[in-house]
Amino acid sequence: MEPGNNTGISEILLLGFSEDPELQPLIFGLFLSMYLVTVLGNLLIILATVSDSHLHTPMYFFLSNLSFVDICFTSTTIPKMLVNIQTQSKAITYSGCITQMCFFFIFVEVDNFLLTVMAYDRYVAICHPLHYTALMTPKLCGLLVLVCWVLSLLHALIQSFMVLSLTFCTYLEIPHFFCELNQVVQLACSDTLISDLVRYFVTVLLGGGPLAGILYSYYKIVPSILGISSAQGLGVYLSSGATHNPHSSATASVMYTVVTPMLNPFIYSLRNNDVKRALRRLFGRK
Repeated sequence: MEPGNNTGISEILLLGFSEDPELQPLIFGLFLSMYLVTVLGNLLIILATVSDSHLHTPMYFFLSNLSFVDICFTSTTIPKMLVNIQTQSKAITYSGCITQMCFFFIFVEVDNFLLTVMAYDRYVAICHPLHYTALMTPKLCGLLVLVCWVLSLLHALIQSFMVLSLTFCTYLEIPHFFCELNQVVQLACSDTLISDLVRYFVTVLLGGGPLAGILYSYYKIVPSILGISSAQGLGVYLSSGATHNPHSSATASVMYTVVTPMLNPFIYSLRNNDVKRALRRLFGRK
């Protein structure tokens, strides 16, 4: 491969999961179904929380924001993959790849921060129920969501600018179904030491912080739950990681880009009587 300037790169090839033509219809149908379930399920949560005044609480405010982010999250990767399969093309433009990475980082970080905020909300509700209304005011809830978006935007810009500072070879192939950061950086012809250091530092800082917050919240919640004679139940918030091997990385990416957003509505709402009642009233009116 001959090294070249970033401006000389016209397109990047996304190899996806398999090059077998016989598997393409199966992959297309599977991911289209999962994408539609994700969008529909999360959209129902948003409609239920907006339409029912009983759900105008901090917990459902954060949940509706999480549902919106999950829709955007999957929409940054899956539609492009479906279009490539349908048109039998593996190409994505260089600018499109950078844009996809930027939006991917925005939504994945907002998702992580919202999970942390939701864990804090449950901590206050369970451990300090008498002060919950005074602490979790609408102003604070809105501010917490705003901070989630600002931090995520800064993270995405830092990561994107680090990629833009690299020099790539003139022919690029990514063994993935979207422009995953680690895969893109590995194709750089220039030295990636500084980029790697910045990337790892930011990832540990912005990834470890939310994880520590979630763990601390539930470290405080569990003793409170165990101390209640008849606990009503406790929500479980999930996050995921990635790995470095191309094939296992693609599999892990499917989990956190497709499966988790698809399952979130079922995890948070299908067993929630308040949401069920809100949905019945919503469709009953129609």
